[in-house]
Amino acid sequence: MSHGEFVESGSAPMIGVAPWWRLLAQHWPVLLGAALIAIPTMIEVARESWSTEQGAHGPIVLATGIWLVGLLRKQVAPLIRPGSLALTLALLLPFLALYTIARITTTLELEGFALYCSLVVLFYGICGARALRLLWFPIFYFAFLFPPPDNMVAILTQPLKLMISQSAVGLLDWVGLPIARRGVMIQIDQYDILVAAACAGLNSIISLSAIGLFYIYVRHNANWRYALVLMLAIIPVAILANFIRVLLLILITYYAGDAYAQGFLHGFAGMVMFAVALLGIFGIDKLAQPIRRRILGHAE
Repeated sequence: MSHGEFVESGSAPMIGVAPWWRLLAQHWPVLLGAALIAIPTMIEVARESWSTEQGAHGPIVLATGIWLVGLLRKQVAPLIRPGSLALTLALLLPFLALYTIARITTTLELEGFALYCSLVVLFYGICGARALRLLWFPIFYFAFLFPPPDNMVAILTQPLKLMISQSAVGLLDWVGLPIARRGVMIQIDQYDILVAAACAGLNSIISLSAIGLFYIYVRHNANWRYALVLMLAIIPVAILANFIRVLLLILITYYAGDAYAQGFLHGFAGMVMFAVALLGIFGIDKLAQPIRRRILGHAE
């Protein structure tokens, strides 16, 4: 097959590597409609989620996800064949209905979920299952653009927040600082720190997971077993990083006062946490090289 030509395989055309513009030209009404639906939601997501610590990874995910798709475009192009129209409509219509309800009720988490699923189904309808399988990671990765339900995050992180705060209080009490914990409050000297606020960075475990998964995929995509080992390390690394953050916030409050702890230094503690987590993932990757060699069966 020469570049720039459609080649017939049965009744379904297969597009060459170069003429992506033909695909866009053929489906421009559908793609324009998808853009008109997606853009308002993405503006809301950027305003409500990406501007917070929990969703700050959004622009990074968007940029790196597009880069990944561009990297794989030549491999995807020969695989493109339209998916089943009946299956596409059967899946797309309920998600569009859900999107409409979420849009009317201004439920951003549900709206983002419905939009994401609609776009995935639309991609299947235009490009087919084989292209979908090849681009599985970028498609999964793009899910991190949207905020998860707050209730789900609270349920999953609450036990971890309590564990981290108890451990931090126990360690600082052991070294002789005047600290205690009563319910959800940490008391150090004359200051009270809300446990939920001190451990708020634990919600950024989603950001750490997104960036960690991107690193693992780019560096170890060819070896899914080793990649799985690193993926399992993300959560404990994130917990350790948040433990360090809580310690920093308590010590800043004790030595510099509550105003400093809630101001610039609060953000600084968050940056330290994120840096510790990323370095932890890189460090585990380095230390686990013997495991990688055994899995691969030969030295790198």
